[in-house]
Amino acid sequence: MSAERSDRFFQFLDVMDALVARDPHEAMLLDEGEAALRVLIAYDDWLPAECAVPRTDGYQQYLLYADPQQRYSVTSFVWGPGQGTPIHNHTVWGLVGVLRGEERCAEYPSPGDAPMQCVHQHALVRGAVDRVSPRIGDWHAVSNALADAPSISIHVYGADIGRVTRSVWDPATQQRRPFVSGYSNAAPWIATR
Repeated sequence: MSAERSDRFFQFLDVMDALVARDPHEAMLLDEGEAALRVLIAYDDWLPAECAVPRTDGYQQYLLYADPQQRYSVTSFVWGPGQGTPIHNHTVWGLVGVLRGEERCAEYPSPGDAPMQCVHQHALVRGAVDRVSPRIGDWHAVSNALADAPSISIHVYGADIGRVTRSVWDPATQQRRPFVSGYSNAAPWIATR
């Protein structure tokens, strides 16, 4: 990978470091973080091949970077054709930017006494950015909208998301079930800078 290509990612991390260091209110953090993520995903030449590999047995979450102070993390999600997540939450703020392909997002309200039902669906095309947080809406299910090709999105979360205890919604029992997502790679792509 050329220095210019990896510089794109380092520049994004510099912006995120400065942003989280200011500790702005969430709306400002999401606005400025989304702007930085849009710049990053405007180029499709920086993501290393090993963090873009789909598998037939399920989607992959590759850790690209985890802030040493645990303020945020950056991952690539790689979806094979037809792959998707169960309904799940995040418990922290997050940004999802589509680098390749197209994704579908089905949004759900926080679980309550009524059965979980989708309240909104939308497509995320290449270059689109979506937001999640407990404050603005934290439950969704995401899937690859393409039947014949992988899709890849870059996710930025307000914690080391692969270590956060979150929940999936079990439609059979109509209950939350705790999970920790972990990562598909053993070490982050960028361990230190």
